[in-house]
Amino acid sequence: MVAGCSISKPAPASTEGLRAVVGTSLIGAKGKTPADQAGIDETAAGLCAGGVWTKSECARHGKDSRK
Repeated sequence: MVAGCSISKPAPASTEGLRAVVGTSLIGAKGKTPADQAGIDETAAGLCAGGVWTKSECARHGKDSRK
């Protein structure tokens, strides 16, 4: 089981479960607009909360996205 964030229900360790954690916000995002960055950040948040990325990787995303 994996979870997307502290308020998410546990998700099964399957394609559907991974989709629940990662979401679909990254689809079409190119990083050129604030909306694109929001989609990237939302995806990163799911990866961080689900434990897919390490704390260090999550901190790096936060730091790099504020540049």
